[in-house]
Amino acid sequence: MARKKETDYFEAFVGGVNSACAAADMLCTVFDHYEPEALPGHIEAMHKIEHSADIAKHGTMEQLVREFLPPIDREDIMELSGTIDDVTDSIEDVLLRLYMFNIRTLRPEAQAFAQVIADCCAALRTMMEEFPNFRRSKTIHTQIVEINGLEEQGDKLYTDAMHTLYADASAPVDVMAWTALFDRLEKCCDKCEDVADVVERVILKNS
Repeated sequence: MARKKETDYFEAFVGGVNSACAAADMLCTVFDHYEPEALPGHIEAMHKIEHSADIAKHGTMEQLVREFLPPIDREDIMELSGTIDDVTDSIEDVLLRLYMFNIRTLRPEAQAFAQVIADCCAALRTMMEEFPNFRRSKTIHTQIVEINGLEEQGDKLYTDAMHTLYADASAPVDVMAWTALFDRLEKCCDKCEDVADVVERVILKNS
């Protein structure tokens, strides 16, 4: 019975990352075929993903309250659940900003950002699927390093995109809007790295 409870927690982490992957895939699709008029429908679909992830996270927290001996520290379960959920939230925020700022056309860097985010989420899923075996795993450290590397790609893309944005000397309102959007896109990569950082701390604590 104890093993069943342990598996449930790790499955919950994977489930949360699956929601993030679904959100990232949707972002890529929206960016590949960008239609401003379709944004309200995309936002509604994205919110369903985010809301489902929230419900699952709350279920995990309710289970944790009743748990006598969780497989890892309660604080780590809470932090990991929260940081995973933050990834999905940050991706949803990108779509909301596109609508709020009435973005009619995408800058070319946006699609590259969406792909990096999707790659980060896919790497998170691989890492979290391996996480139940973290005490014996020979690959999870490599997966953490991969996520860190993808976040660095996002940092470079952000730096280059911001340089180009301000070098173009566009209308001030466009500069303002895209500054905020690039901030949100880069934040998605940061949130993925936050998950990897928590996993790394859990591994060190339990080694």
